[in-house]
Amino acid sequence: MSLNLGASNQAIERIVLPNGITLIIVENQAANLIAGRFFLKNAGLIWENLPQAGLSHLVAAVITKGTEKLSAIDIAEKVESTGASLGADASTDYFLLSLKTVAHDFPSMLQLIGEIMRSPTFPATEVELEKRLTIQSIRSQQEQPFNVAFNQLRAMMYPEHPYGVSILGTEKTVAGLSRADLQQYHQTYFRPDNLAISISGRITKTEAISLIEKVFGDWQIPPHPLPTRKLSTLSINPSQQSIAQETQQSIIIFGYLASSVYSEDYPVLKLISTYLGNGLSSRLFVELREKQGLAYDVSAFYPTRLDVAPFVSYIGTAPENTEIAMVGLRTEIERLANVRLTETELQGAKNKLLGQYALGKQTNNEIAQILGWYESLGLGIEFDRLFPDNIAQVTSEQVQKVANSYLTKPYISMVGPNFF
Repeated sequence: MSLNLGASNQAIERIVLPNGITLIIVENQAANLIAGRFFLKNAGLIWENLPQAGLSHLVAAVITKGTEKLSAIDIAEKVESTGASLGADASTDYFLLSLKTVAHDFPSMLQLIGEIMRSPTFPATEVELEKRLTIQSIRSQQEQPFNVAFNQLRAMMYPEHPYGVSILGTEKTVAGLSRADLQQYHQTYFRPDNLAISISGRITKTEAISLIEKVFGDWQIPPHPLPTRKLSTLSINPSQQSIAQETQQSIIIFGYLASSVYSEDYPVLKLISTYLGNGLSSRLFVELREKQGLAYDVSAFYPTRLDVAPFVSYIGTAPENTEIAMVGLRTEIERLANVRLTETELQGAKNKLLGQYALGKQTNNEIAQILGWYESLGLGIEFDRLFPDNIAQVTSEQVQKVANSYLTKPYISMVGPNFF
């Protein structure tokens, strides 16, 4: 399959290899660089059992620390000697390994990342070290008011669901993880038919296929199928909870159960989050900070998710302004359900969102990331063209309808000194 990459008119090639690997190639001769993204599609937080929350993150932290042939030092020296970058990361809905290097060194770095993916050893000492570091990070987050409020919000919105916990897990779940758990995770999810590779840079289609087949071509699909994902059914049960903490400001977060990336409401919600909380010209910033002076910080975001995503809006305010700030935040959100956006407001939000989307695809890293991500979500590379088209077609009537559907029953999480 061949498509064009937006306004840059770069050809995108998508090939499925005999062993099930999906390969996406963007030839970009502008710079002597190649970026690669290696997505495990069915992996990440959403595939974890709650008693093992944090497992994906721990695998990502340890997987580059040793293979059957190489020690952690050997791997680090190979990467640093070429000036390349190589890393692993676990996210809510996928597991990712990343590679960036000059074109000349791409074959050797690809060989290295292939060895890391196929034969990691997860040294016991490294596992224990990363467990301690992760627990320190979890404890550090408990001292940050926004993170405390957001963790509380997630738990309220997503009971018995993977989205209800941090990608780091909890102190209890991380402490209970073992090297055997990491090995089992690797055996379960690291397989060619679960892998999408996205490459962008100074490389041709023929060269890319040849190199990928050399490193991964003999990787066979195991006889057992991938696990099936069983998620708890979410229902809207709005509630309000607060945590007392000695802070200089109150944190107020509103959360709404919205839609997954597969819903026709997805682009409308993306546009709403841009209008409400994206930047210094956003509605929340102008009304609550600039005009009313209620906010130290105020914004909104709506992450892309495989399952029901949260639509989140928050404000940090002086403790004495907690009540009026909460009313102001709720009023601005619910205004969308009652008052249609003007054409000027709607077009301004579209211009901002589409402009930022185009600017987010300038480098090989960004191109490889976004195309591989879409493939891992099951949207396909066509989504890169469909998303801007869908945004351009949103009407003020749709905005009001979607706001009525999703943004009227908030979960409210608060942290501050005035809740003692």
